[in-house]
Amino acid sequence: MTTLLVRHAQLLATMDDHRHEIMDGGFFVRDGFIEQVGATSELPQTADEVVDMTGHLVLPGMVNTHHHFYQTLTRAVPAAQNANLFNWLKTLYPIWARMTPEDIRISTQTALAELALSGCTTASDHLYLFPNGSKLDDEIEAAAPVGIRLHASRGSMSLGESKGGLPPDSVVDSEDKILEDSERLIKKYHDPKPGAMVQIVLAPCSPFSVTGELMKQAAVLARELGRPSGLLRRHHRRDPPRLRGPRPRLAPGLHRRPGTGRDLRDQPPAPRVPRPLLADRDRDREGSPPAQRRLR
Repeated sequence: MTTLLVRHAQLLATMDDHRHEIMDGGFFVRDGFIEQVGATSELPQTADEVVDMTGHLVLPGMVNTHHHFYQTLTRAVPAAQNANLFNWLKTLYPIWARMTPEDIRISTQTALAELALSGCTTASDHLYLFPNGSKLDDEIEAAAPVGIRLHASRGSMSLGESKGGLPPDSVVDSEDKILEDSERLIKKYHDPKPGAMVQIVLAPCSPFSVTGELMKQAAVLARELGRPSGLLRRHHRRDPPRLRGPRPRLAPGLHRRPGTGRDLRDQPPAPRVPRPLLADRDRDREGSPPAQRRLR
């Protein structure tokens, strides 16, 4: 077993329900899990590693609940600024179609470095296109040296332009290939243990880029393998009329965000936890300054 003692922080903000703040605070960690938080005088006095935080503020690590790492490479494309969702996508799809495995690795480390520098310790990423031999493996392997916990979503697009979808056929895959690769990734990388550094989520992209059948099959596969499934779907004020209105009903086990393998309406209320900060991934598309929204 390994232990870590962080002590003598000028202020430790717990972010618990009562917003406790501890002067001359610290915490004690055993095998990666915090065992004790409190005043330095109340903590063990020795550990395998001791970090003196005199003069520093200590906060809990932030959780980024939604990201697209690969898009860090295309944030400044002029034609994609101040565009609505569909025009933004159609501008960038051809660029994304030229990405390589190396681009996935570079964008992953760029995004995670930015997150780490802003205090993030856990991130969920949604990668849903795999051009030119790219795989989710490229992201997972590139993330490992950074040391941030990763919930890697195996996204997918199967409904190309030739079948009435929005994305060009060059960035979509067959549904058989998507499901086969999803199963491979879960078996290879998913770690179900508490504190795992990598977990896998299945996440068909959106109603304009995947079929209803793929959503159902992804949910079935996730349930069989004990994994969450998710559907990325957000309405936009400039969406075409056919995509506005009530959201479609989803098959049991298919979620609009990572869940527990059950339909959202069957889930108990979520426990109270500090609100994670969600970086606004559409800040460039909307032409607005960087923003953060608090999830309710």
